[in-house]
Amino acid sequence: MIYILPIGEIDLNYVEKAKVFVEEVYEEKVDLIEGISFPEDCLNKNRNQYDAMCVLEKIPYLKDGIVIGICDKDIYVPSLNFVFGVAEKIYGKKGIISIRRLRESFYGKKEDEEILILRIAKEIIHEVGHLKGFNHCKNKRCVMAFSNSIYDTDFKDYKFCNECKRRLK
Repeated sequence: MIYILPIGEIDLNYVEKAKVFVEEVYEEKVDLIEGISFPEDCLNKNRNQYDAMCVLEKIPYLKDGIVIGICDKDIYVPSLNFVFGVAEKIYGKKGIISIRRLRESFYGKKEDEEILILRIAKEIIHEVGHLKGFNHCKNKRCVMAFSNSIYDTDFKDYKFCNECKRRLK
């Protein structure tokens, strides 16, 4: 079972639409569960961003599934300027994604709901992939390819490449 946990204020309409893609790819049920408040103590004031690993620690474990937290804050890990998402480890049980940099408005453009929903789906599928044992894929079209920018996210598919798909089965 895959659970999506809203963290703080988030438009659940986008999440509901994105979870359809996640269910298609993993062929399993995805449940949107009751959210938690955003942990403001994870703010790095020097960076004006939130430490993704700090936020990840606040996500509860659920014994019967994987939990992906979703927030609308700018998140980072110490070695990178930002991340769209992060998983606790390969074969872990929880991850987090942020929609902040997935929004067209972040880049000074007019908001596009369809693009945002697809980007959310790709990031959830990617982080769940890590939790299911996948590392980054060298195929830039594969959902498991690393996204260094929003262009990378837009270039890749929301599905696994053939090689990764075989490993998923």
